Amino acid sequence: MSTSHRYGAWPNTLRTLSRSGVIYVALAIVSAAFLLPLAWMFSVSLQDVKGVFSQPFIWVPAQPNWENYSEVATLIPLGRYLLNTVVVTGLVLIGTLISCSLVAYGFSRIRFRGRTLLFALCLSTMMLPGQVTMIPLYILFSRLGWVDTLWPLIVPSFFGSPFYIFLLRQFFLTIPREYDEAARLDGAGRFRIYWSIILPLARPALITVALFTFIGTWNDFFTPLIYINSPENATLTLGLNMLKSQIVGRE
Repeated sequence: MSTSHRYGAWPNTLRTLSRSGVIYVALAIVSAAFLLPLAWMFSVSLQDVKGVFSQPFIWVPAQPNWENYSEVATLIPLGRYLLNTVVVTGLVLIGTLISCSLVAYGFSRIRFRGRTLLFALCLSTMMLPGQVTMIPLYILFSRLGWVDTLWPLIVPSFFGSPFYIFLLRQFFLTIPREYDEAARLDGAGRFRIYWSIILPLARPALITVALFTFIGTWNDFFTPLIYINSPENATLTLGLNMLKSQIVGRE
């Protein structure tokens, strides 16, 4: 390699490094913006009520109240709330992935009369706001004796979600049908094709559905507020709201 060619590569290297440096700095700034609420939450957890509402806000308290964490366990059954939330979130995750992927597989791979009409009917349910079905669902669960239990938070997920069905169906349509035909020649049935071929190839879409479902269920406050009455059945969102009410009442 000639000397001129070797030294001529330095400007390109420096240009690449400077471009990478700018990208990393921009990513660090964006990451700091996302981490700021977490830092604020940690700072608030070490202060009393007066410190929380102080102006200007004190990011580093002079005397951190580490006993706040131990006091929480005496005010509410935090472990019970966490267990309820984990159980509900896990079962909802399983129910959503199974039901939505099965329905999406039927709409995308099985030809039957009325398939387009049924799919359009399924999508049309997304136009119904939750307030429309709230009272009928409550009456149904009340007659089943499920009010103040975790079942109303779990069972609906096993009947599918129109948006996730649509998302998975569109992804399944991108998978070539030749895979199905080759598996059918080897003696595989529809369920074997669904389980061994479609689901592994649709892993990115399934992960997307799982993430959306996990975040939505873990942070759900409205549904437990409707159906849960006793503290022992509360989820984290509902239990922390009870804790906030207790602390404000004490102050």
